[in-house]
Amino acid sequence: MKNIVAFGASNSSQSINKQLARFAAYQLDDVEVSLLDLNDFEMPIFSVDREKSSGIPDLALLFKKQLENSDGIIISFAEHNGAYSAAFKNIFDWISRIGKDVWANKPMFLMATSPGARGGQTVLDIAVNKFKFMNPNTQISFSLPSFHKNFSKENGILDEEIRKAFEVQLKRFEAAVHQSITPASA
Repeated sequence: MKNIVAFGASNSSQSINKQLARFAAYQLDDVEVSLLDLNDFEMPIFSVDREKSSGIPDLALLFKKQLENSDGIIISFAEHNGAYSAAFKNIFDWISRIGKDVWANKPMFLMATSPGARGGQTVLDIAVNKFKFMNPNTQISFSLPSFHKNFSKENGILDEEIRKAFEVQLKRFEAAVHQSITPASA
């Protein structure tokens, strides 16, 4: 069975991006889901000086190990002032120091949502444009606009047209995950 790591790139306990990442992960068939909470990986703010004096934090190594042990990664990005949340950026900075292959060459489903009509599109564009140079594997993206209007915990994505667009992208990600060869199956 394939393992999917999913998380909202936010440290808010009420994060709508955590809800969207969870929803997406549990729409997949024949997978085991590992939901990560960025609050469990809180580390000192990255700096080269800190890395030289203390090394890479164990939590960064643990986060990276979760990625390496997965068959696919789902991230839903919170948009803070048009960019990544500080919580995500710090983890990203630390894990990028562990090795060149930051995302462990795993298929990725990159998403974003927000209360507004653009659905976190600015931060999603940043992630898509950055990660395509860091991970040669499949990268699929989706933005959910107006979260509170278009999503419910009970029913998921409410707008039929948006739900169909989501399902197309999810199926592409699922196909990439099931086609990938993992070390265990190689």
